[in-house]
Amino acid sequence: MEWRPHTKGIKIPEIAKLAINAGAFGVTCAKLSEAELMTAAGVQNILIANQVVGEQKIERLCQLSRFNEIIVAVDHLETVQLMNQIAEKFAVTLNVLLEVNTGMNRAGLDPGQPVLDFYRAISELKFIQNRGLMAWEGHTATIADPDEKVRLISASMEKLSATVSLCREHGILIEIISGGGSGTYTISSNFKLLTEIQAGGVIFTDVAYSKWGAETQPSLFLRSLVTSRPSPKRIITDTGWKTLPGWSVAPKPLGVDAVGSVSFSSEHGVIHLTKENTSLRPGDPLDYMVGYGDNTVFLHERLYGVRNGEVETIWEVRGRGRYT
Repeated sequence: MEWRPHTKGIKIPEIAKLAINAGAFGVTCAKLSEAELMTAAGVQNILIANQVVGEQKIERLCQLSRFNEIIVAVDHLETVQLMNQIAEKFAVTLNVLLEVNTGMNRAGLDPGQPVLDFYRAISELKFIQNRGLMAWEGHTATIADPDEKVRLISASMEKLSATVSLCREHGILIEIISGGGSGTYTISSNFKLLTEIQAGGVIFTDVAYSKWGAETQPSLFLRSLVTSRPSPKRIITDTGWKTLPGWSVAPKPLGVDAVGSVSFSSEHGVIHLTKENTSLRPGDPLDYMVGYGDNTVFLHERLYGVRNGEVETIWEVRGRGRYT
């Protein structure tokens, strides 16, 4: 089983390269523009885990495929037929993974016969190379009950496994079976079905992934300043949701006891305490563990790599604005 970490929340090619040096054999991107950035930075072997649609984007995909090993998720026949037409003009072959809906109910074909029918329909397309299947059991990531989480992931894997078997029985090549995220990989990897795991958030780990079962140590933090102490039970910081979103999973203030709750407006973070605290004053630093890196990192221009209290490196968040 290989590791192809998702970089949608990382946004930094240098960190993608560190992951490859640590054993990853490629990366996953959410957007074509992210894959273009990674390719320009020298990152090889990229899966674009979203559908690339429309003539302009498909032309960009064909151009990119001249310089890198690119695989793209597909789930719509007309799109793949258009990809084949444009790829012929560019004299390239496009690699595709068919996305299968195993319970997420987002993109993807239903498992079983619809997948087989799709592959039969594209089998004669000369400039399309089928590489396998992709599925994401993301609907299970936030489930707190471990037994229920295992049960639902197992159900997803059974659907995917049956689809793989059906395709292979009818002579369809299934080389790659891609899936598994940072909130599910510890369970999904045990089924020995997936050929690669996409978990990328575990490179940083935050409050969300710690809660959802990631086994790596949290490393993504944001330093704020206390701006006001209107009450011994309330601390105001300069980190509103423009800086540190809390709408997915709330960030965690560090070094502060008796935190009851944390709330945010556009420019203010408000820490509500259950006991009085008078030690923190305006101007004092206060660190948060980031709630969810995927909706936080892209808001910032750079990340600081700190080891033993010293800044060791600075990474530009070069993937900011890469949303297409």
